Amino acid sequence: MAEVVSLGVHILDILGRPVTRIPPGQDIDLLEEIRLTVAGTAAGTSVDLAKLGADVLAMGAIGDDATGNFIVDTMNRYGIDTLGLRRKRDVQTSATMLPIRPNGERPALHVRGANADLTIEDVDFEAIASARHLHFGGTYLMPGLDGEPTATILAFAREQGVPSTLDVLATARPDLLEIVAPALPFIDYFMPSLDEARMISRRYDRREVIRFFLDRGVRHTIFKMGAEGSSVAWRGAGGEIEEIRVPAFRAPVVDSTGCGDAYCAGFIVGLLRGWALVECARFGTAAAGLVITGLGSDAGIVDYEQTMAFMRSAETLPMTGEG
Repeated sequence: MAEVVSLGVHILDILGRPVTRIPPGQDIDLLEEIRLTVAGTAAGTSVDLAKLGADVLAMGAIGDDATGNFIVDTMNRYGIDTLGLRRKRDVQTSATMLPIRPNGERPALHVRGANADLTIEDVDFEAIASARHLHFGGTYLMPGLDGEPTATILAFAREQGVPSTLDVLATARPDLLEIVAPALPFIDYFMPSLDEARMISRRYDRREVIRFFLDRGVRHTIFKMGAEGSSVAWRGAGGEIEEIRVPAFRAPVVDSTGCGDAYCAGFIVGLLRGWALVECARFGTAAAGLVITGLGSDAGIVDYEQTMAFMRSAETLPMTGEG
């Protein structure tokens, strides 16, 4: 069975760059590049994990359509086991159109599609029990799994001794905390962006946001903070909060799509190799730094050796301390 089960959102991304406007009427603007990629907080992470040498089982829902075929074929080419993907009839595979701005920003137009039909009945609990790690990606875009079903899956992983990471796709809505709250006591590594964590907790100060989630049972908070790097925090033996700040690496910015997924993949690979948390965070940062140099969530990363070389040689960006 696979080392890592990556469960959650699977999306086809259609990306174009550089986009400076939406042409009026039926006018045409010419772009330098358009790509199709496998993306999403589960699928994008799966691709990066596979590139970094991990053995991955993809678990999620796709449609019985050409878009779903593209996702399966592409993941198979990376060596990912796709037997955990469930085909949903009469529902299209989830997809996103991303007009990438010259500065790398990425507004999104999204169809939730089959991800909305993923339920706990689609989850292979035997595969989770036999894995070394469970990555759960896409809370808030999977109404069939959000809430108590997520908690049930993570509690099962905890009972089986399988550590878990959880990443989210948060949008502005009033019930963010209500949805994720049942799962928090069972999450080993909670890995949203700091902005998403602030939205969920309704706190702003980073230390207060950390405390908020640790008080609700999360074992570690891992906050991705863009150019400010990342934060890794936990409670020490005496109950005090301990935090590590890791700077981002300097890299030319093409497209920020998938940087968070790459960070999660690098961090998980570090955990699988038994590294200290600071080294896991640095490797995740290196993976994210490579992805930002190309178009799409599968750009930049070639393999483990190239990512390690980048981590050892790249210049870090200064941290302001604000976060």
